[in-house]
Amino acid sequence: MSTLLANPAGATPPAIPSKATAQSNLNALTVAAESGSGYNRDLFPHWITISGACNTRETVLRRDGSGVTVDSACYPTSGSWYSPYDGATWTNPADVDIDHVVPLAEAWRSGANTWTTSRRQSFANDLSGPQLIAVTDNVNQAKGDQDPSTWQPSRTAYRCTYAKMWIRTKYNWGLKLQSSEKSALQTMLNTCAS
Repeated sequence: MSTLLANPAGATPPAIPSKATAQSNLNALTVAAESGSGYNRDLFPHWITISGACNTRETVLRRDGSGVTVDSACYPTSGSWYSPYDGATWTNPADVDIDHVVPLAEAWRSGANTWTTSRRQSFANDLSGPQLIAVTDNVNQAKGDQDPSTWQPSRTAYRCTYAKMWIRTKYNWGLKLQSSEKSALQTMLNTCAS
């Protein structure tokens, strides 16, 4: 068993923009109706090997957890994870999902249906932006492939951050958004202090 450096509880994904940058990114996004039938999760190869025995899921569990230790296969054997969506803390990694902030099916309908499999794999395993976060499993499952016009974190205090993460991800990847989605994101962004 190897011990990894403990991160603060509630560690967050990288590259979450400021309110001003998120507003600029939101203004730059193309508003269009969703399109693209034929979605299949297998079209987005995910949980690829990142380093040694660690795949993307395990890498995010290590990043977002506190006091995380892993075995030789990189599976967490201890630690805790705070889910900013609902405020719950978990000590069993099986209770934690890695959420694609912009769901894969949503990305597909927003332009990823025209991407290569390689680009979709990069999107599904994006550790450089705020696209992946450890959250309560049943909260993630309830979110499904919904956008912010129909699903937002139950913790209203996190909605500003969630909107900034969603906007940055769509901006970074050149994805479109619907008008109802843009309105919901603007409302959420308006709650941000900075």
